[in-house]
Amino acid sequence: MNQPHVPALPVFPINSFDAQRIEDAFALMGPKWTTWSVMTLAQEGRPMRIRDIAAKLPFVSEQVLGLRLAAMQTGGLVTRTDPRHGAPYQLSALGESLTHVHRPLADWSRIYLAADATAEAEHVEDAVRRLRPRHSTALIQVLADSGPMRFGHIAEGIGRADAFTRQRLLRLQADGLVTRTGPQHGAPYMLTDAGQALGPVYAAVEHWSAPLAAQRVLPPPASVAMPQRIHLGIPLESDGARTAAARRRSAAVPSALFSHAPQPQPQVPASATAPSAPGRVR
Repeated sequence: MNQPHVPALPVFPINSFDAQRIEDAFALMGPKWTTWSVMTLAQEGRPMRIRDIAAKLPFVSEQVLGLRLAAMQTGGLVTRTDPRHGAPYQLSALGESLTHVHRPLADWSRIYLAADATAEAEHVEDAVRRLRPRHSTALIQVLADSGPMRFGHIAEGIGRADAFTRQRLLRLQADGLVTRTGPQHGAPYMLTDAGQALGPVYAAVEHWSAPLAAQRVLPPPASVAMPQRIHLGIPLESDGARTAAARRRSAAVPSALFSHAPQPQPQVPASATAPSAPGRVR
């Protein structure tokens, strides 16, 4: 009996992407509240003043949103309808196209790492937070190409000093992207299932960044100064407060806001990954 033809899923080798281009894109989309602002403007489909966006996001102050939108305008994600003070913001073509990146980021986060996040934007911000640190992409690519690898070989592979490589490995372990093959001292490192499944994410990000690469547009060299606290008393850049913030958001924002049905993502065969807690990395 003939079996029905099943089309092959696209293959995205992790080491086939431009690591610097991907990191530049993450730096642009990564600052906190960027995703929430983009999704609000996309959902409303109209120019909006800061106070109108703040009304949709009651857990963020107008002052914080104003600073974030100003930085997004510098980065090319939003424009203003005219140069007058207080003029509404709207998404640029680049900002509108971010919706094609948000879906694979959110699906990857939901499937592999943060199933308890309460909103679509929270999934996206969680994913970008894990993937954004400098040279993380290069390290992940080295492990995808040659792993499992010992610490010294990883440092050589990414061309970074031991201290930097140690710090980055600890961060990637804590974020669930890298593990060790065993508990013994000096055991090689390898990608977790989440790390191995990054191909579709990198493909979407690199495709989105094509206009940036063509125009040589890079993220601003310095972040905009931001207040340290928002209305709910949550530190603006504190990762530890994300869970508490998410639970507050679920009460403040309708459950359908920024949500969609999960989409299947090309799966990577599960590997025998031993649980690893960040510790000594040599």
